[in-house]
Amino acid sequence: MTKKPSFKRQEHWRYKKLGDSYRRPRGKLSKRRRYQARKPAMARVGYRNPKATRGLHPSGYQDIIVENVEEIKALNPETDAARIGATVGKRKRQLIEAEAQKIGVKVLN
Repeated sequence: MTKKPSFKRQEHWRYKKLGDSYRRPRGKLSKRRRYQARKPAMARVGYRNPKATRGLHPSGYQDIIVENVEEIKALNPETDAARIGATVGKRKRQLIEAEAQKIGVKVLN
């Protein structure tokens, strides 16, 4: 599988206010919109990820947000990885991490 190009906004390098985030070129005479040679690639359907890996964490696990110990007990250590919610405090976080280590679930944060 070939590497996906990094899609960046047209002329993002010219104007700092534009930023890198991709926007579709809509200009009437835009060379990029017309797929002219030597212009960067435009995002389109053909670049989509394979269905089997779509939505997975780069580590290959299903990323699931956990906010208490009961939720971490319900995870499958072979396919799921836990991400502890942002609103969880230090005390409960330690309990969740201890339980995750006991049952072998990977914690992403």
